[in-house]
Amino acid sequence: VQLQASGGGLVQPGGSLRLSCAASGPTSDTYAIGWFRHFPGKEREGLACISSSDGTTYYSESVKGRFTISRNNARNTVFLQMNSLKREDTAVYYCATVLCRRTSYSNDYYFPDGGYWGQGTQVTVSS
Repeated sequence: VQLQASGGGLVQPGGSLRLSCAASGPTSDTYAIGWFRHFPGKEREGLACISSSDGTTYYSESVKGRFTISRNNARNTVFLQMNSLKREDTAVYYCATVLCRRTSYSNDYYFPDGGYWGQGTQVTVSS
């Protein structure tokens, strides 16, 4: 499975960006996909995820109401629409295969599933 993240760039505060995560390879369409971001010197933060089966979504509180995750199954691509961007959203954004559900062994929706990651895409929010 290969994940290709794209769509980052420079945007002014209050602006919008849409990130894409294109999946390819055998069984790639069976994985839930999550979006993460990484701030220098801090742990990676899970933002949102979407299941492969029925499109169920989950959002972290930090982005709920501003970010929307969606999936185009025909293109095997997951999107992250980011609105009302703030300077503190500046980070490298990644997509990865995750469980996107609670299990008997973890309440972490962003628990890795398969260990597949896309390369990061830089988002810079600045005037």
